[in-house]
Amino acid sequence: MRLLGFGVGVGAAALLVGVLAAPAQAGAEPGGTTPGGTETGVGEALGAELAGAASGASGAEAAGSGRGGYGLRGVGWALKETGESAAGSRFRGLAAVSRTTAWAAGSKGTVLRTVDGGRNWRDVSPPGAVAEVLELRDVEAFDSRRAVALSIGEGEASRVLRTEDGGATWTETFRNSDPRAFYDCLTFFDPRHGLAMSDPVDGKFRILATDDGGRSWRVLPDEGMPSALPGEAGFAASGQCLTAAGSRDVWLATGGGATARVLHSADRGLTWRVAESTLPAGDPARGVFALAFRDRTRGLAVGGDYRTGEASPLAAARSSDGGRSWRQAATPPPAYRSGAAWYPYGADTALAVGPTGTDVTADGGRSWRPLEAGSFDTVDCAPDGGCWAAGEKGRVARLERK
Repeated sequence: MRLLGFGVGVGAAALLVGVLAAPAQAGAEPGGTTPGGTETGVGEALGAELAGAASGASGAEAAGSGRGGYGLRGVGWALKETGESAAGSRFRGLAAVSRTTAWAAGSKGTVLRTVDGGRNWRDVSPPGAVAEVLELRDVEAFDSRRAVALSIGEGEASRVLRTEDGGATWTETFRNSDPRAFYDCLTFFDPRHGLAMSDPVDGKFRILATDDGGRSWRVLPDEGMPSALPGEAGFAASGQCLTAAGSRDVWLATGGGATARVLHSADRGLTWRVAESTLPAGDPARGVFALAFRDRTRGLAVGGDYRTGEASPLAAARSSDGGRSWRQAATPPPAYRSGAAWYPYGADTALAVGPTGTDVTADGGRSWRPLEAGSFDTVDCAPDGGCWAAGEKGRVARLERK
C-alpha cells in the first residue's frame, strides 16, 4: 500500500506506506550462544522484567516470580550507534537472528548487519538498490550470512534481493513486471518456503511464492483468495503485514477499506479465509499494520491511524483461534502502533512499537502498558530472547537491562 514516506497519490491503491515476521529457523551465531548458555539466561531474565513492566510489578518482584530471582531493576531499549551513513535512513525492515546478530533494511537502499550485539554495524547495502534509491521495507534473515530483502513500489520498484555471503554480494531474484502490482511484505515458513504479498490486482491480493529460499519466485493462482474491499490494501510499514507460524499457516493484514481485515491461509497461500478485526478502518490511513502469531492459534494485531495527531483508541486486538475471530484489547496501546513481536521467554508477553513509544503486554494482548517513549517502526525477537527495534533517523536498539 502506498503511504508512509511517499505521500498520497490518487485512486484506490494510492496509499504509499512505507517488514517479522520472525526470522526463519535462526541458528547459533559465531560469538553468540547456544540454548542454556549465558545469553539464554539473559533472555529469561528480560522476560521476567517485561512481565513485571506489563503488570506494574517492580524489577525485584518480577525477577522473583518464578524466573530465578535475577533482582533486575527493569529493561528498555539500548540504542546502538549505526553510523553517520545510516542516519538519513528509516529502517522499517528488521530481522532478529539472535542477541548478537540482526539485519536492518530501509530507505535509500540501505541494509545494515551486526554480529556483535550492535557494537559494530556493517553497511551491506546492495549497490543497485542504493543507486536506484529503492525503499527496502522488509528483510528476512536465516542466519548471519543468508537474507532476503524486499523493495516496495509500483511496477518494477517491487523487487526481491538475496544474499548468501552476509551482504557482500546480492542477487536480484524477482522484479515485478506488472504495473498494477505493489508488493508490501514477505515472510518465510522455513529457510526454503516463503511468500510475498502485493496489493490487490484485478480485485484480489496477489501472492508470490518461493520453494528454494528466495532464489526463484512464482505468482500463485488467485482462485482461493477472497475479493478485496474497495480501497483495501496492505501497509508496508514494518515488514509485518504478512506473517507465518509453523510450516503452513500465514496471515495477511489489511487497511484502507471499510473494515480492517485479517486473512488466513493454512496451505501456504493457496486458499484463504477472511475475518474482520476490531481495529480502526474506513479511511486510507487506518487499518491493521502488523500481525504477530506465537503459534498457529494465538495472534496479535496492532495498527490504528498512522497520521500524526490522529487518535487511535482501538490500536490492538488478539485472537485465540488462528485469526478466525478477533477481540479488542481491554487496555490497548495509547496510540498508533506499526510493529509487534512475541517475547520467547514469556508465554503471554509481547511488545508493540510505534512513533510515540513502546508498549508491553503480559497477558496475551488483553492489556498493554507503556514500556518507554521513543520512536520505532518495527520490532522483532529472536528465539534466544534477543529483541531488536528499528525506525527513523537510523535508529536501531536492542532490549537490555537498565
